[in-house]
Amino acid sequence: MITGCLIGEIITLFLMATALGMDAFSIGMGMGMLELRLKQMMKIGIVIGVFHVVMPLLGMLVGFFLSHHFGSIAAMIGGVLLLLLGAQMMLASLTNKEDKPLVQPIGFGLFIFAVSASLDSFSVGLSLGIFGARVLLTIFMFGFMSMILTWLGLMIGQKAQRFLGRYSEAFGGFILFTFGLKILLHAWHFII
Repeated sequence: MITGCLIGEIITLFLMATALGMDAFSIGMGMGMLELRLKQMMKIGIVIGVFHVVMPLLGMLVGFFLSHHFGSIAAMIGGVLLLLLGAQMMLASLTNKEDKPLVQPIGFGLFIFAVSASLDSFSVGLSLGIFGARVLLTIFMFGFMSMILTWLGLMIGQKAQRFLGRYSEAFGGFILFTFGLKILLHAWHFII
């Protein structure tokens, strides 16, 4: 039998997972502006979903002390990488070259995207660990929602890419650049 307390916790975790997954959605929209096959899109969603399981779990296990010092530095690195990738995509679209972005969502590039999208979940996982949230329910909800929202963002980005033509890469770069700036400003706020 499910108690009212458990239902409240599930609803709260669902809302948190959706909020955290919006980062993955935004990054997915930016990546969707690149020409990706369905198989690549599925893999990207799964990898980002896995990172949204691993990062909050690490946050729950690491504790408050390390998050306070490590979290802001890691967020700044992820933010800088997204800024650089976004700027490179915007510049490449203006030069009419067919060069691919420096970082593609495959291999190590996919790792960078996944870490950037899941950094917030590390801190949230840390907080939830302090308050004694249900670990399996939390990480399942975070991983599942981020995977679904990543796929949704990739599909919307792909549709927009067809509509916007060659300007789609600039728009995708703008999304990634803006998201990187948001991460940097958020991390900078915690350092000060």
